[in-house]
Parts: sequence; C-alpha cells; structure tokens
Amino acid sequence: MNRVVPALAAVCALGLAATACSDATGGSSGAAPTGSVNATASLKGVKLTMWVAQNSVGEPKQAIDAFEKATGAKVTTEVIPDPYESNVPTKLASGVKPDLMFWQPTGSTLPFIQPQTNLLQLDNEDWVSKLGKTEQSLGQVDGHRYAAIVTSPAVLGVYYNKAAFKKAGITAMPTSYDDMLADAATIKAKVPGVAPFFEVGGDKWPLQWQVQAQLTDLPASFWDKLNKNQEKWTNPVIVKAITTYKSELLDAGLAQKNYKTATFVDQGKALLDGTAAMALNVTSLQSEIQASSNTAEMDQKLGWFPIANSTATAEYSPDQTNGVVAFKSGDSKRENAARQFLSFWLGKDYPAYIKANKIVSVQPAAPNPAGLPQTAIAQSKALSSAVGVFQVKALTAPDMHLALADMIYGKKTPKQVAQAAQDQFTQVLKARGVAGF
Repeated sequence: MNRVVPALAAVCALGLAATACSDATGGSSGAAPTGSVNATASLKGVKLTMWVAQNSVGEPKQAIDAFEKATGAKVTTEVIPDPYESNVPTKLASGVKPDLMFWQPTGSTLPFIQPQTNLLQLDNEDWVSKLGKTEQSLGQVDGHRYAAIVTSPAVLGVYYNKAAFKKAGITAMPTSYDDMLADAATIKAKVPGVAPFFEVGGDKWPLQWQVQAQLTDLPASFWDKLNKNQEKWTNPVIVKAITTYKSELLDAGLAQKNYKTATFVDQGKALLDGTAAMALNVTSLQSEIQASSNTAEMDQKLGWFPIANSTATAEYSPDQTNGVVAFKSGDSKRENAARQFLSFWLGKDYPAYIKANKIVSVQPAAPNPAGLPQTAIAQSKALSSAVGVFQVKALTAPDMHLALADMIYGKKTPKQVAQAAQDQFTQVLKARGVAGF
C-alpha cells in the first residue's frame, strides 16, 4: 500500500548518537567506484540482510533466489512490523542496521534515515542510465543518489467500472477534476444503487488522493517557497481543494454511505462488482484487485483514466517498494556485495523479476511482461507525463490523511486540516534543523 511516513515520529525516533534531529553529513562518503560490475561474480560465504515491510515481504523473492543461485551469496529478509515507516527509524536508532532495505525514494522520506551518514552513494552504478525519466528523478538527496529504483512509482488516477459508465451514458473520459465531479453527479442521477465514488475512511491513507489531484496546478515556485518557509499549507488553493472534497463530493452524496468506515479491500470489491463507479487511488488498488481477480475479468469490467485539476494528467506517488537502499557497514565485502546485488537485480535479472511479479518495467529498454491488465498498461503510459504528489515536492510530507479523517468525523474544518498540515510541516523541519524553520 502507498502509505506516508508519520513524519515527526520518524525524525525523532532516529536518535543516532548526537544527530537525532539534524541533517548530519558526517562519515565516509560511501561513494561507488566508476565502472561496470560483474553481477554474477562469486560471493560464496557472504551473508546479507534485507529489511522489508509486512506487505512487501514477497516482492524481492525472485531477485534474491536468482542472485543466491548465481553468486553463492545468502540474502536473508527480515520483516519490520507495521507501521514500517516509523518502526524502521526506531530500529536504526538502536544501532542495528541491515545491508539493504526497501525505502520510499523521495526527498521527503529519504532524509529520515540520514542517507549522508548511513547509506552508500549509488551515483555511478551501471543501472542508473537504464532507468526511465521519472524513475531517474527519484532516490536522490542533495545531488547524490542513495536509492535504486526497482519498481515504478505508484500512479494516481481513476479506476472505473465500465458497466456503470455505460449505464450513465458516459463515453468520453473527464479531462479535469470538475468534469469528473459532473460525471459523478450524472451517475448518481442515472444509475440508482451505484455510488459514484468509493471513499476509504476506515484505512484513512487513501483520503488524501482527492485533495492531491486538485493541487496539480500549483506552480513549482509554490513548492520552492513552501520549502523555504515563504509559503504555507494554508494557501487558499489548498484550503479550497479540501473544501471541495468535503462539500462537493462527500456532503453532496457522491460517495457510498459508509465512506467513514469503509476499507481499502472494500474499495476493490465494490469497484469490481459494480456497486461503485469510480475509485481515485494509486497502483496498490490494482494489486489488491488482481489478488482476487484475473486479467481477463479486470479488462472486461474495469478501465482507468488519469485526472488532474485542469487536465487529464496522472500523478505519481513513490512508496517503499519502489526503492532499495544499501547501508554503510564498514565491511567492504558486504558493501560491495550489496552493490553487486543491485546491479544483478536491475541488470541481468530484471526481465525475469518483472515477469515473476507481474509489474511494469522501470527501464524503457526492458519491455513490460505479457499478461498485464489494461489498467496497468494505461498507468505505465501515463507515468512519463505524470506530476509528483506532495510527497515528491515538499521537504517533508505532513500526514494530511489523518487530519482529513478528523474532518469526515466533524472534528476539523477544511481550514483546520490545512493548519494541521502546516503545523506538522514546520515542526518536522525545525526538528531536522532545516534553514528557515
């Protein structure tokens, strides 16, 4: 799933010596030597540890099995309990470190594990140039690469039930957020018993996406100023987006009746069985539906389209399964073995890896595997022109979904949701010692 980091908890849990809440840059660079790697060179006797989340434990299995067979190395996965994004910094603060780890490769999340101090630099690895444009932009902090991108970032867009759209007479996909709301109103009027949208208040994290899609017209200058404490999350555009979600979608009856308590699993079921017409969510919803369906059924029943505030553009939202980081251990054999594993994973093994996991490729030269649902192919095509969500653009990503959950229960107004985001944003960046805060 595409959750976000509980920001302040992660910052202050990582109490590594005296650097608990600062941007420490001490230690060796961990920079990689230039030149290609022999990805299948013998590593007999070398043991590596990789941390994974509960929902990503199976993700690296194919790559690990193939690497062990090719090199003689042993890679052991260790599951870090949920919430992964806050438990990882806590475990690191205890002095325990893995050799490799799944981690969200964004500028708002990489700093929580102090990459300059803890991670190997991956600037010169032989797989970097193979990545697609969007994937190449990820995994970097202060001009250096610290994460390998092994899967495409989640793509945010709208899954829709084809039969519901047909019954409503909708033949052209909406090209703006307002168009989409208008189509939702048409579905409500013309297709009784079908909820125009399925919203997920029970799991909270998907609540952010309706707001995120409306923030796409904010210029890059806004995010630059926000990151310098010259702009605020209480900007009228953000407050309006939150207000629109509340008043024009939820209060207008365009979501299912149990939107306050419904779950992510419920969302996939409702979309597939046609009791909901649309779901605005990221790629993890597709994975959830695939687990209980198949490509033929999905292609028959479901479609997907990109949406932004004023255009038919998708957004991308990295999660912890997209990035793999390698830690400085002081043991050159293990560090070099970790680099070799990444070179193997994103090199010789990559076609087999994406085929086994039934996912799209992060490398333009490596074609997508056969048999993917059309929703996945549509998302892959949309990625090259997609824009980043605020987890990509902001120095730290506030837990807006938690404040939105308060809003749907009447505990916060839209303005208070925006203020909560601003308060947390400031608090975290102050704790990290970022200039201007």
